[in-house]
Amino acid sequence: MNRTDRIYAIREELRLAGERGRTAEQLSDTFGVSVRTVKRDIRSLQLGGFPVWAVPGPGGGYVVDAQATLPPVNLNATEVAGLCAAIALLGGQPFAMDARAALSKILAVATPEVRRHAQRVAGRVWVNHAEEVPGADERVQRTLEEALAQRRALSVRYVDRDGNATQRRVDPQLLARTSGVWYLVAYCHMREGIRWFRLDRIDGAYLTAQASRDRDIAEIGTPPDMSEAVWRGGE
Repeated sequence: MNRTDRIYAIREELRLAGERGRTAEQLSDTFGVSVRTVKRDIRSLQLGGFPVWAVPGPGGGYVVDAQATLPPVNLNATEVAGLCAAIALLGGQPFAMDARAALSKILAVATPEVRRHAQRVAGRVWVNHAEEVPGADERVQRTLEEALAQRRALSVRYVDRDGNATQRRVDPQLLARTSGVWYLVAYCHMREGIRWFRLDRIDGAYLTAQASRDRDIAEIGTPPDMSEAVWRGGE
């Protein structure tokens, strides 16, 4: 068993053990490796975000919260490869980092065979990142994402097409992409109305302690006929 498959197997062993957990010695016997190797593999799981921790004392060992993990995912190799390709296209777009984190969780619970086949298929899909849609600075983008998720007002420094910078307090409403550009659509308190802010012109963004108030969709306007939300319920 190679190291990647062993780490996956240790992960599943701990997940299935639940509150009982497993000691390093038990895992060493199960997988035929040294205790030192087990501890190194556990450390790799922890660094990857897997919720496993050591319980000290007699009867202690490594325990994982099964509710914080995904059970084995019944996806085939081409479905996983499709997710890899779609996420690769995000390249700096809204919630791209979260999408990559979600893909890592899916890959971690996919079977080794599915992972290998998905890697082969996805390796035959190329993406030209030189064609990425202009977006915001990474720190700015994460702040915008947090504001939308937490429904918090923002203080943004915006630079217009003439290079003039203004500080605005805004209530984020949505993120929209049109004509190859990403925008933050928000209620601007300075202008007292809905404004479209190009992400690549937002020079700084800070979360405020104030809640963001959702505005009626009529204030935002009607989306173009070809537009659609990225989440379409049960479709």
